[in-house]
Amino acid sequence: MFFSCSDTPTRTGSIQVRREILTGYTCRISPERLRRGIDQAPAPVADTGGCPFCPGAVESTTPVFQDGSRIYRGESVTFPNLYPFARRHTVTVITRAHAVDRFSRKQIADALDAQILSLSDSGGYASINWNYLPSAGASLAHPHLQGIADTAPSARAGRYIRKSSRYRADTGACYWDHLREHEARSERYCFGDELVWAAGAVPVGEKEMRGYLPVRTIAEFSSYTDMFAADLLRIIDCYRKLGTHAFNMALFFDKEGADSGFRAFASVIARINPNPASTSDSAFMERLHLEPVIMTLPEELGRIMRDSAGYDSVP
Repeated sequence: MFFSCSDTPTRTGSIQVRREILTGYTCRISPERLRRGIDQAPAPVADTGGCPFCPGAVESTTPVFQDGSRIYRGESVTFPNLYPFARRHTVTVITRAHAVDRFSRKQIADALDAQILSLSDSGGYASINWNYLPSAGASLAHPHLQGIADTAPSARAGRYIRKSSRYRADTGACYWDHLREHEARSERYCFGDELVWAAGAVPVGEKEMRGYLPVRTIAEFSSYTDMFAADLLRIIDCYRKLGTHAFNMALFFDKEGADSGFRAFASVIARINPNPASTSDSAFMERLHLEPVIMTLPEELGRIMRDSAGYDSVP
C-alpha cells in the first residue's frame, strides 16, 4: 500500500482525500472544480524589450562564474543567479528566442546537460527546476531553468530522503524500486520503461506527472538527459492538448557519496495559463495548509497520457 484514499459525498459529486503512506503528504481531489472554468486561453506574454536573457544582452547583463566563464551548450547559456536563494544557484537560458511555444528535444537536452555541469561539483543536494510562464512563477518570460544545491536538501526532498532511509532499514528493500514496479502496473501509468512516468497518486499540484529515474545523483543523470528531454516534451504536448501552457518542473537528486535508499525523481505540475485577471490556481490550502486541492484524478490523467502514447491498456 503506497497511499490511502477516503471519499466524502457532496451535493454535486464527491471529494477524495488522499494520503501518501511514506511521507504523510495529503491532498484533496475535487473533479467538480473543473466546472469553474477559471483556466482561460493563455494571454500573450508581452515582449516589452530589455530582456536580460536575449542575445546581445545576456553576455553583458548576467554574472559569470568565479573563473570568469559561462557555460554554453547548443543555444543555452548558463551562469550564476544574480539573486540566489541557495549556496549554489545557477540559471540556464534554454533558447535564443524570447517567446517559445514549441521546444526541440536538443534544446531541452542541452539545457539539462549545462545544468549538470553547473551543479555536479557542488557537493550538496541538487535539483533542476523550471517555472514556465509568469503564472507559474517565472519572473522573466524568456525560458530558463534554475539549478540549486545546498548542504541540506529542500523540505520535500529531505522528507523523501529520510523516509526512504527508514523504509530500507525497516524492510531491507528500496522504496523506489517497489514504487516504480507498482506504478508501472497501475491505472496511473503513462509511458516509459527504463524511465517510468505515472500520474502522481497523491498529487502536489494539478495534473502532476512523476518520473521515476534509475539513478541517485545529478552526475548519474547525464546518461538520461536526451531521454528525459523527449519524455518532458511528450508531457508538455499533452498539457497543451488539455489547454494548459504554464507548468512547474523539479528534478530531485541525492547527495554525491550518500546512499539513503533514495532515487532521483521528477515532478511536473500544470499551472493556470497567464491571464489578464491574474487568477491563480494556488490559494490558502496549497500555500498555508500545504495540502493542494486537485481537480484531475490521477487515474484519469494516466488514461489520457496512455492514449496519447498509443497504449491500449496498462502493461
